[in-house]
Amino acid sequence: MSKIASYLSPYDEFPIHQSSQTFGYIPSTDFTWDDGCYFGIFSPRHKVFLCTGYRVNPNSDMIGGFALLNVAGIQRTLRFSRCWRRDMRTTVGPFSVEVVAPLKTLRLKLEPNESGISFDILWDGVSPAQLEEHHLAEQRGRRTTDQTRYCQPGKPTGVLINGERQWDIDPSQWSCARDHSWGLYAERRPLSPDPKWLPPRIKPGGIQRALRFWIIFRSGDYSGFYHLHEDADGVQRDFSDVFGTALGGSIVKGWDGSRHPIVSAKHAAEYHPGTKILKRVVMSLTDSEGDQWTQEFIAAGMPWVGQTSGYYAGGWKDGGNVHTYHGSEELAMEWDEFDFSKQPLMHHPYATDGGALDGFGRGEKGPGSLVQGHVYLCETRTTAPDGSVHIGAAHVEHYFNGPYRPYGFE
Repeated sequence: MSKIASYLSPYDEFPIHQSSQTFGYIPSTDFTWDDGCYFGIFSPRHKVFLCTGYRVNPNSDMIGGFALLNVAGIQRTLRFSRCWRRDMRTTVGPFSVEVVAPLKTLRLKLEPNESGISFDILWDGVSPAQLEEHHLAEQRGRRTTDQTRYCQPGKPTGVLINGERQWDIDPSQWSCARDHSWGLYAERRPLSPDPKWLPPRIKPGGIQRALRFWIIFRSGDYSGFYHLHEDADGVQRDFSDVFGTALGGSIVKGWDGSRHPIVSAKHAAEYHPGTKILKRVVMSLTDSEGDQWTQEFIAAGMPWVGQTSGYYAGGWKDGGNVHTYHGSEELAMEWDEFDFSKQPLMHHPYATDGGALDGFGRGEKGPGSLVQGHVYLCETRTTAPDGSVHIGAAHVEHYFNGPYRPYGFE
């Protein structure tokens, strides 16, 4: 009997096993295998975007997460981490996620802590979770992505605190979004090979993904999720990468209402002059019945910047990431704050060589680069096929990889 299989957890009480071993075992030794959730709670009126979540990496025996609060571009982030198999619950120090009703209602909680961010929020879905197409990708014969993901829009209720400020969250002015994904996902330095020791990566057909839209919205009577991916010439196609599929998703009316799978999507976007920062985009959508939908998304400000979430190397002050060990098996926590109200800007991640902390508890800075955020807080205006108009809010993830000629980005 293997040592890993000897770990029993509360989950072993239920008929949920996907292998002949206990729940704590996974049939992969790859450090890119993880399982975790993202939650967004946001209000265009208040220009506040709270995003929080966690990921479990069984092969490094870590569970790590973050609470990132962006208020009109000022971004404060708490990061937390501990070893996983000692306690497989979705709790890390002051942070916890409680499943109240599976695939519908969850409670997100962050107790008061050194960062000043705390919250107690009931996350309530407004329509069923949508399962994305399974993501598969390989590189030189090795499978690099093998992942399942579902997404869901919702309405939040509760309280959010940042230092002396407090927001009472109610569904009339706030919306929320979430996703849950698991499997082989993305390589995260430093728990991945240095590319200099490997042959050059192959782009099938010499083509790579150039544009991504990934949208979760709640807009009056309607809500939903959809995504699209295009090459540098604006052609929607499947790619052998972490996201893969060309187009997918649906518009839904409530829990028991009609579902409208999207079969065609065209976009007309505007950007801040001289940048790739989104100001506004209009989506023209066709559903499986041939009906036409129009959605307008207006960015409420600068997007939040994912580099501080800890998901990337140099996100933690020791130079590590969400899956690495940060000096404590029980609990490691840290926080920082940056002004991202003007973008793009030069951002310096923490040094990845484990440099000492300075006198303010901040890690030594590594080489900087020009960055901008990818996730926008947007006001949403949905025009249904019958001409009715529905107002709301959306999480809009959008960015470019390299040139994108339809918008003149070379």
